[in-house]
Amino acid sequence: MDTFPLFEPESAPVKPSPPAVVAFDLSLTASGIAYRDGTTTTVKTRSADGDRRLLQIAEAARIAVGGEHLGLGPAPDLVVLEDIPQNSFAAKPISMVHGVVRSVLLEAGVPYALVTAATLKVYATGKGNGDKTAMVMAAYKRAAREFPDDNQCDAWWLWVAGLDRLGASPVELPKAQRDRLDKVKWPEVGR
Repeated sequence: MDTFPLFEPESAPVKPSPPAVVAFDLSLTASGIAYRDGTTTTVKTRSADGDRRLLQIAEAARIAVGGEHLGLGPAPDLVVLEDIPQNSFAAKPISMVHGVVRSVLLEAGVPYALVTAATLKVYATGKGNGDKTAMVMAAYKRAAREFPDDNQCDAWWLWVAGLDRLGASPVELPKAQRDRLDKVKWPEVGR
């Protein structure tokens, strides 16, 4: 019987897992969500449901964020929210939605960042006054992505911004556009 020396295979270097980011474009009627893998959805609510819509949005946020406390695996490293618009009729209802979603994030222990609409527009399109069409066109140009509505498109761009901040951008953007993210107050993210 021949004997062969035992060779231990060299272990491959362990690659760090990519950061996990979830993003929300919040609204009382139609909130866009971008999940960890970049897929998107819109949570639509009915005005006839009144404040119960807040519970629907909170549940969608819990599912999107997951977390060990829910038995859904690890929570994301970062959540990115479009900030509450200032001086807008929509500010009041969006503030209520922010309150319930932020409480979900606090319960899950997930750090989050707030990105103003103007900052997001400059980041995505290079122009602070870019409209919804410009955001959609930028997503198509940079990643061949199409969305059924602008809520999902904005959520996706927030997701891209979060990944970019964590050094894992899925798209390439000019430095001037990427530098716009320096205006955001980013939380410390432990990886």
